[in-house]
Amino acid sequence: MKQQIITDVVQHMLPHLDNMQLKELQKVLEHTLFDCEITKQEEKKTTNENPKLVDDFVAAKRIEGCSEKTLKYYRTTIETMVTSIDKSIRHIQTEDLRSYLTDYQSKNQSSRVTIDNIRRILSSFFSWLEDEDYILKSPVRRIHKVKTASNIKETYTDEELEKMRDNCTELRDLAIIDMLASTGMRIGEMVLLNKMDINFNERECVVFGKGDKERIVYFDARAKIHLQNYINSRTDDNPALFVTLRSPHKRIKIGGIETRLREIGKVMEIEKVHPHKFRRTLATMAIDKGMPIEQLQQLLGHKRIDTTLQYAMVKQSNVKQAHRKYIG
Repeated sequence: MKQQIITDVVQHMLPHLDNMQLKELQKVLEHTLFDCEITKQEEKKTTNENPKLVDDFVAAKRIEGCSEKTLKYYRTTIETMVTSIDKSIRHIQTEDLRSYLTDYQSKNQSSRVTIDNIRRILSSFFSWLEDEDYILKSPVRRIHKVKTASNIKETYTDEELEKMRDNCTELRDLAIIDMLASTGMRIGEMVLLNKMDINFNERECVVFGKGDKERIVYFDARAKIHLQNYINSRTDDNPALFVTLRSPHKRIKIGGIETRLREIGKVMEIEKVHPHKFRRTLATMAIDKGMPIEQLQQLLGHKRIDTTLQYAMVKQSNVKQAHRKYIG
């Protein structure tokens, strides 16, 4: 109770004092109240500022350009934490968050990656509160990054890509596979494309990535031919680049492409056929052939180069060749 009162006083003085003065105030309060016993008369608060703080944070992130999907994930993560801890956000301490993350992992059997994602979101939230002078210091500062195992994620082999192409029974599916394989675009970017977005002369198209960021991606000659064949075969007037096979030929959704690719993979006995695997395959192939990482970052639309490095897996055969070349 005593520490909470000290924290409240310091937080209310945030707009009026600098850091040195705030630290001195905290020392004086702790010294003055050291021998005091404080009891608080219980009373119900008429207002709860927690929802407003969450709303303001989400609004700030929206201005920064975060997608609605990301904003929803942020809000859900923060609100779940606030409900579980059941305190005013201003009074949440490091110990509260550590206990919450530990209990969450135990209760939900969550992976380390999931827990670290939650930690990062909470860190962003409390850092924003600190920057906006709602709290003196973020309680997440002393909670370090969760160590996660670095799994080597699989890519498609050249043989697997050819198998999928050779066994496509629909022109649309062949065009989808070639566009994913040659552009490295996200599946969410592909389903938003319209026919008019495609520049066949330059073999390029403009996509809108995360946070509505615009960039140009490029496709190869094979993808161009298969895409033209698919478009010319269509009888509908839907402006979407890829539509459903059955009438009324609506714009295809992410789930539709994922299901179709899984079915093709099952017939060909290729494990884990997924749209994102094409993106990872392109990144690995580009690095393997010597493409500068900065250019690959631009091609994939990554904000941070660290993300690009995670996508680009070094082939083990190249490691073996390099060992023989440089070490013997």
